[in-house]
Amino acid sequence: MTAILRGLDHLYPEADCELHRDNPFQLLCATILSAQCTDERVNQVTPLLFAQFPTPAAMAMAPPPALEELIHSTGFFRNKAKNLIGASRAIVERHGGQVPRTMAELCELPGVARKTANVVLGTAFGLAEGIVVDTHVQRLAQRLALTRSSTPEKIEQDLITVIPREWWIQFAHQMIWHGRHCCFARRPDCEHCPLAPNCPSAFQES
Repeated sequence: MTAILRGLDHLYPEADCELHRDNPFQLLCATILSAQCTDERVNQVTPLLFAQFPTPAAMAMAPPPALEELIHSTGFFRNKAKNLIGASRAIVERHGGQVPRTMAELCELPGVARKTANVVLGTAFGLAEGIVVDTHVQRLAQRLALTRSSTPEKIEQDLITVIPREWWIQFAHQMIWHGRHCCFARRPDCEHCPLAPNCPSAFQES
C-alpha cells in the first residue's frame, strides 16, 4: 500500500478536484451536476449557472424551467434541477445559508449521498470523513486489489481500512487523475504505468 501511495504522490502531487468552483456552495452544485456527466461538461455549464444563481437563496428561488435550460446538457436535467433547488432551500432554511460541514447533514440534502458529501467535505473544507468513490476510484481499487467489493459503499469501507486517514482526500483525487490519464477503462496503459509493479492486474487487460 505504501508503494502505491508514494507512486500516486509522485505522479500527481498537485491533484485536485477538477470541477471549477469558488466556494463550497458552487462545489456542491457542480458535484450534483456531475452525476452521469463529465467534469468538462459541468465546467462549461456552471459559469452561466452561477452568474444567474450565485447563492443558495438565489438558487432556491430559481424557476425550474430556467434552471433546466441552463443545465440541460449535463443530462437528467429535470431531476438535477429539482435537487439543486431542494438542496439550496434546505441550506437556507436549516443551515443559515451555509453549506453544512458534517456527513449526516450533507446527506440529508436532496441529491446528496456519500460520494457528493465526501467531495464537499474533503475539497471545500479539508475534512477527511471518507473517501470519494467514483467510477475511476472503483475501477482502479479493484485492479490494484485494494477491494473485492462491487458497490461504492463497500469499496469505500475497504479503502478506509487500508489507507491512512491523512491520505484519504488526496488519494481519491490522485486515483481519479490516474484513471483519466493512464488506467483507462477499456485499455489501461500498463506499459507506461509506474504503478504496474505493484498492480496485480497489470498487463492482463491491455
